[in-house]
Amino acid sequence: MTTLVAQPPRIRHQDQRQASLVVAHQRLMMLMLLFAAVIVLIAGRLVWLSVVRDAKAAAGVSSLLPNRGDIVDRNGEVLARTIDAWSIGVHTNKLLNDPEDVAAKLAALMPERSEAQYLAILKSGVRFTYLRRRAMPDLVAQVNAIGEPAMAYAREPERLYPQTTLAAHVLGYTDFDGRGVSGMERVLNDRLSNAHTRANPVALAIDARVQAIMESEMSAAMIDQQAKGATGVVLDVHTGEVIAMVSLPVYNPNKPGEGPDEARRNNVTQSVYELGSTFKPLTVANALDSGVVPSLSKRYDATAPLQVGKYKIHDEHSAGRWLNVIETLILSSNIVTARIADELGEARTKSLFHKLHFDTAPDIELKERGRPIWPAYWGRTTVMTIGYGHGMAVTPLHLATAYAALVNGGIFRPSTLLKIAPGKAPQGSRVFSQATSDKMRQMLRMIVLDGTGRKADVDGLRVGGKTGTGDKAAGGGYNRHLTVSTFAAAFPMDAPKYVVVTMLDEPKGSAASAGQRTAGWVVAPATNKIISRIGPLLGIMPDSGKDIDISALVPLVWKAKGEN
Repeated sequence: MTTLVAQPPRIRHQDQRQASLVVAHQRLMMLMLLFAAVIVLIAGRLVWLSVVRDAKAAAGVSSLLPNRGDIVDRNGEVLARTIDAWSIGVHTNKLLNDPEDVAAKLAALMPERSEAQYLAILKSGVRFTYLRRRAMPDLVAQVNAIGEPAMAYAREPERLYPQTTLAAHVLGYTDFDGRGVSGMERVLNDRLSNAHTRANPVALAIDARVQAIMESEMSAAMIDQQAKGATGVVLDVHTGEVIAMVSLPVYNPNKPGEGPDEARRNNVTQSVYELGSTFKPLTVANALDSGVVPSLSKRYDATAPLQVGKYKIHDEHSAGRWLNVIETLILSSNIVTARIADELGEARTKSLFHKLHFDTAPDIELKERGRPIWPAYWGRTTVMTIGYGHGMAVTPLHLATAYAALVNGGIFRPSTLLKIAPGKAPQGSRVFSQATSDKMRQMLRMIVLDGTGRKADVDGLRVGGKTGTGDKAAGGGYNRHLTVSTFAAAFPMDAPKYVVVTMLDEPKGSAASAGQRTAGWVVAPATNKIISRIGPLLGIMPDSGKDIDISALVPLVWKAKGEN
């Protein structure tokens, strides 16, 4: 028996074949669109992962940055940094435990308030109040262990000054909201808190090592002399950078509310003083530049006190003879300096102090600056007494910038607390000629070698400078029992790099100063110790084989040497 197999139907017509091809093309197109959609989906996912998620990650990193940038010294040492801390508060309306028991425990852990004060807070019924801001984690743990559910804790940033009181008046401090209240914290507030700039530390001109040395030595001098206060400045004479700035008494910026109010005052930039004989070299330099003193050998009568109207100008230690200009500075003669100032006159005297910016607040970034006391009346007596440092009051920083111009070739530059990059120092303005500056460097060195500044000399570091002891104004006159003792120095005098100004306010005298209160006895020794310690740190190594050449001037002062 034969089996018949069914055959597939044959496509016999052209329109049926065309229809089959269309269906096949449609199916292929749909498949291709499906693949394309999958590819687009995958690509989109990759873009999201690489762009969006990376952006979120970057934002997350940014959010981890402190909300305030670091402040560092010129060598990168951290002076101010923001860290995570805690706040401790209480919802008094939700208190569950016995208020008296909780108050006693809080007083034991946070003794800034008494038990009675804590009890009054806990019974006040307020919804919430802070008990401690900027608390450390261990204190939070101890307060939490009290077991009171109404206590509340929250993380909040804390501004930390790891060197405690070091450079406190330079740095200043912040409030609880993290904004600068004083010092460079206030000056740099926007830069330190801006999200785009806070990641980069701000470098100050301050050298923490030099700052620590000056604080230590001036504190020791202040204690020895039982002085009311002390200040100190180290200034780069070629850039105006403040390498150290000290004001004593000092405060702790980590706890700015503690201590007396006067401790937060920056006496270097805010307080003004009559700085006495430190003005004499400025007067002599003015006379040299103006031609009033054509030669250093010019002599003036110092045989007797100088009568000016109803006033009498006298020397602390009378030479009883005629003095030339060099001897005038070495012996610190008020009489001769007054005569020179009288020859200069009002116009030239005022012009010099305008050029030195003694008529304005000191040139520095800080907001805490005091205006000098500029004479309201410039009579003959005023001109003569200002010549030797009485009748005009300025800050110690004014004096430092003036001495920088005196020894650096005659150029005044504003001071700055920000580090200056090499070659970026301001051009400055000319105050003294180069020739006058050269002569003044010689005479300042001779004052330390043979005059009132001998105790400031440091072997091999070639110190020059001038003492100044001024009586403080009181009751319409001067109180001879209250003095301001100042020493303005520069080193090394053969090629000056730094000015060092030190001052004691109302020194009492001590065994170390033989009971004396004058600058040569009370601050010149402190200057000696400071320069001997900071010189090598600043790259100036002692070299007894170097010095400024004073050989041409020595024959003019042979008599003065025997009188000191």
